[in-house]
Amino acid sequence: MSLEPVYKRVLLKASGEALMGSQGFGIDVAVADRVASDIAEARHMGVEVGVVVGGGNIFRGVAVASKGGDRVTGDHMGMLGTIINALALATSLRKLNIDTVVLSAISMPEICESFSQRATLYHLSMGRVVIFAGGTGNPFFTTDSAAALRAAEMGAEAIFKGTQVDGIYTADPKKYPDATRLDRLTHQEVLDRGLAVMDVAAVALARENSIPIIVFSIHEKGGFAEILTGGGLKTIVSDD
Repeated sequence: MSLEPVYKRVLLKASGEALMGSQGFGIDVAVADRVASDIAEARHMGVEVGVVVGGGNIFRGVAVASKGGDRVTGDHMGMLGTIINALALATSLRKLNIDTVVLSAISMPEICESFSQRATLYHLSMGRVVIFAGGTGNPFFTTDSAAALRAAEMGAEAIFKGTQVDGIYTADPKKYPDATRLDRLTHQEVLDRGLAVMDVAAVALARENSIPIIVFSIHEKGGFAEILTGGGLKTIVSDD
């Protein structure tokens, strides 16, 4: 394992549920602080980091549609949840003296800056962690799709998908103890096998832009930095 990072610019995708910790709802500040410490470790290694956080710990837009409500309104509510999470994670990073900016796909100038690719590249060049909030800014798209889109726009060398387990398995390892972790797959294999890594649109967009997806456990302290240097348990989705 090299002591130098394998990637110089990456996009970290974390689910909103990851910020809940053992709570049933909302944000566990201790968990947000730990995720922030992992990002800070990557920054100290010289890695440029963009982050997309989901909003499922606060609200899921599909929940409105499933009960007969308007999907567009529900998705807008979910986008607001991602902004809350982004602000919380930014606060945790700033406590560690990591220069951080939140860029929202929904214009909210009193709260955070608005997203543009130009602003993204500028803030990255200034050494800041960039947290992308508000999803894509459009309904019917998940934060996984937002992660793949922002990764392409920022020129990320890889998407790091932080999950509840340390990679992609042949089956749910929590339900099937004999499930085995897959070390490497292609984007097309993920699509063909219907593996629930990221949604189809996100995987297809990553494939079209030749961006590998690295799936790892976001609950392992220091795991992000370890994988950045070539170690750790993970699954790499790449066509190379």
